[in-house]
Amino acid sequence: MTQVISDQRDIEFVIHEILQAQTLAELNDNYADFNKKTIDMIIKEAKNIAIKALLPISKEGDEFGCTFENGKVTTPPSFKRVFDLFNEGEWLAPTEDPQWGGQGMPFTVAAAIAEYFNGANYPFMMYCSATRGAGHLLEHFGTQEQKNTYLKNMYTGKWAGTMLLTEPGAGSDVGALITKAVPNGDGTYNIVGEKIFISGGEQDLTENIIHPVLARIEGAPAGTKGISLFLVPKYRVKKDGSLGEFNDVICTGIEHKMGIHGNATCTLSLGAKGNCVGTLLGEENKGMKAMFLMMNLARLLAGVQGFACAGAAYMYALDYARNRIQGRDLMEIRNPDAPAVPIIRHPDVRRQLMVMKSNVEAMRTLIYYVHYCMDMSKYAATDEEKAKYQGFIDILTPIAKGYITDRAFEVCSQGMQVFGGYGFIEDYPMAQLLRDVRITLIYEGTNGIQAMDLLGRKLGMNNGKPVMDLFGEMQITITRAKNMPALEKAATKVEEVVNKLGDVAIHMGTTAMGPKMLAAFANAHPFLDAVGDTVFAWMLLWRAVTAAQKLETAKKKDIPFYQGVIKSLEFYAQTVLPITLGRFAALLGTSAVAVEIEDNMFPG
Repeated sequence: MTQVISDQRDIEFVIHEILQAQTLAELNDNYADFNKKTIDMIIKEAKNIAIKALLPISKEGDEFGCTFENGKVTTPPSFKRVFDLFNEGEWLAPTEDPQWGGQGMPFTVAAAIAEYFNGANYPFMMYCSATRGAGHLLEHFGTQEQKNTYLKNMYTGKWAGTMLLTEPGAGSDVGALITKAVPNGDGTYNIVGEKIFISGGEQDLTENIIHPVLARIEGAPAGTKGISLFLVPKYRVKKDGSLGEFNDVICTGIEHKMGIHGNATCTLSLGAKGNCVGTLLGEENKGMKAMFLMMNLARLLAGVQGFACAGAAYMYALDYARNRIQGRDLMEIRNPDAPAVPIIRHPDVRRQLMVMKSNVEAMRTLIYYVHYCMDMSKYAATDEEKAKYQGFIDILTPIAKGYITDRAFEVCSQGMQVFGGYGFIEDYPMAQLLRDVRITLIYEGTNGIQAMDLLGRKLGMNNGKPVMDLFGEMQITITRAKNMPALEKAATKVEEVVNKLGDVAIHMGTTAMGPKMLAAFANAHPFLDAVGDTVFAWMLLWRAVTAAQKLETAKKKDIPFYQGVIKSLEFYAQTVLPITLGRFAALLGTSAVAVEIEDNMFPG
């Protein structure tokens, strides 16, 4: 079985030919060293680590999983060795400030690294990504003392980090949490409560775990307005930086899950013995504002994880289809002497591979583009440009999380189908990929919540300017494509969908603010699908424009690749966009049946 978990040529295409990441070095002195040669060297080394270190322990992580005994969690046997190796290479915090142990590289480049690492073993990577996210919170909202105490130890992997939001009685309704914080009179707080579904909440990889915890200070307002954020270490840290006493953060169990077995999903009890001490992170009653900084990164990460699984599934399925010999060519079906052929020659298998190819290529381009926008929102030439790119991040995050993970699950399912019966057994990677990818549709806010965010918040954000700016970028790509004879027909179809989406967006936004609000939100997820279809079409068109230009002077070995990029656009335009137009028709009808049906009309 191949160990190619990502399409290296397509990664290079997106990084260098579409986004031209090498030009980021011109934007800011921080990126001055990241020329093409350096970027390629970094990505090559990330690929080596992914294939030689992370991928070989993926199956072990799935089969052994994590064990729980007497409050302690044991990770799969090889995880500690690879975790130490990973951190020796300083891979945990690639984009973070070097003064705290990061590498300071562009987000765009880090997207390629994340694809390789998560495609190889994303349950393992969850320990690293949660730590990075917690450190990101600390870097933005922590005091200098908190940063000096924790940050470098976290970004270098000596200590880990988590995110403690969810409670048994609250779930996605974070404002209903009951974990409380009682002031001790010395600037610290006594924390009491229980948190569930905590990824990496307890493990044996690091000597300490730093928990950002949402809690309510006694007397604070109800709901999200009264939530504060606290920094709670597993072991208290002395002034000299050494570890002190245990901080009454007790793991009471781990979940037995459908997938991601290599990552421990924990239930944590805080302050059961009245001795859990935390310090305020940021301002009182401003915890949700701080936590959303981490949450937005986590949502983008969920999209990366889903996409990475889909990318790996596509590469495995493509390799299997090329090497699995079964059945005669359909054109020779009546010839008993015709030889058996690789299943890639069968039309339905080719259709499935094209579904996977077009979706994965659109996912990659969108994920990398959002990371590119993160670079531009920091270092673009003017404040206006920075604001524009931040608007793109805001409007595209629900799509990069919600739509991509929905499609990623479908791609992994298609990959299993290509394998046939072998895909359903554990000897091959498809079963694990399908199980592992499924959680990405749920965590960091279910995809239904992403859809509500898109419709209820992002559509009208800043009086609709981010949406209009995004439509403007799409129209630029469409205009370029319509001037290319080879792309004109597909570009016209994309233009039709983009223009229709504008009408649908106005209709949905207006309905969501009127008396039929419930009907609008009952259609929020179909709206997310329609927007996602359109954004993917834009990504594929952008890719095709670039490929068509490159074809004019391409070397012989690159011609099939560029032609394949154009074929992905044609396939998507011909097979998906007609369905998108049907989605638009349904959205304009805004069915209210889901909210009109009475509870007693359901069975039972």
